[in-house]
Amino acid sequence: MEKPRRDGASSPRNGRQDGDTRRKRKTADISQALSANPVDVATLRRMAISEGGLLTDEIRCQVWPRLLNVAPHLLDQDPETVERENNKDYNQVLLDVQRSLRRFPPGMPDEQREGLQEELIDIILRVLKRNPQLHYYQGYHDIVVTFLLVVGERMATALVEKLSTHHLRDFMDPTMDNTKHILNYLMPIIERVNPEVHDFMQQAEVGTVFALSWLITWFGHVLSDFRHVVRLYDFFLACHPLMPIYFAAVIVLHREEEVLECECDMAMVHHLLSQIPQDLPYETLISRAGDLFVQFPPSELAREAAAHESMAASTFKDFELASTQQRPDSVLRRRRRQKQAALESSTVSPVGAVSQPSTARRFMRLAVMGLTVALGAAALAVVNTALEWAPKLDLFP
Repeated sequence: MEKPRRDGASSPRNGRQDGDTRRKRKTADISQALSANPVDVATLRRMAISEGGLLTDEIRCQVWPRLLNVAPHLLDQDPETVERENNKDYNQVLLDVQRSLRRFPPGMPDEQREGLQEELIDIILRVLKRNPQLHYYQGYHDIVVTFLLVVGERMATALVEKLSTHHLRDFMDPTMDNTKHILNYLMPIIERVNPEVHDFMQQAEVGTVFALSWLITWFGHVLSDFRHVVRLYDFFLACHPLMPIYFAAVIVLHREEEVLECECDMAMVHHLLSQIPQDLPYETLISRAGDLFVQFPPSELAREAAAHESMAASTFKDFELASTQQRPDSVLRRRRRQKQAALESSTVSPVGAVSQPSTARRFMRLAVMGLTVALGAAALAVVNTALEWAPKLDLFP
């Protein structure tokens, strides 16, 4: 005899139908935002941040330029020919691109892949030629290839150039000083959410170099599933340039049990953390990263991470002024307020929610602690020493 279905339960078929309905509704909302005059960039940001991101590459081709505020006429320009032989970056770019086989879809014909690799080289050299103040770094090609695979060479050139002069600008300096500065945001975030994990990492003197390849490739180098990569790109393009470091922090926090069970040794902890899991709950982590950004904004952490503001953070104001649209940060704040209201209306609060009043009070007390306390001299020495050698090492096997 068939058991009666419980109230509120749904069959897998109904679940699929609900998912299809949500996708259709979201697609319609994106289409409406794109057809508005002026384009509703605030809604597009909200769609990119919300569950599922921008859904398809076809939609990304329309939305990514809007999120980066790239003028439409720049997308129609034919890319100029690039002279390779006398280019100072050509040899290194060629080596990196030749090692990028796994970044292309499995089963792609060799001829097609080789053609895309040639286009990848041209995009990188073209952007560097147009912007001589930018310096190529190992891992940059992992970001460029993502744009190439999604939007094609012509549009990728325009988007990557804008991205390189804004979100990625810190990484493209002659030195790694600003990259070290951004990495210094990681430990204060972890310390506020989980002091036990923070203290364990401090005791192990592991530093933050394990997250370097995550940060400077927007996780493109370390994630094997392309769907997860482009989902993160939706999120990062819609948010503040420092959002990738918040996402790096929530990955470490998500692995709390593994970290605390590891032997408290620098090499052991570094090996554990650098091996990023491929089955992460991405939507949950994206939501949590957004929440932590709102709780501990870069303006608060910057006072602890360094005395000066990073260039990426300051140039983000260009987007706010140029688009004259709703600030991307406010999308995260509104979503967090909605979630808090839902929690307050519920009779049972989720265990371990970072928005609980007692936890929030502890966060406020901890927020006044400086970076010297939060990071520690030993870990700072590890970070500085390792990063000084970083350009000479093969960071991306």
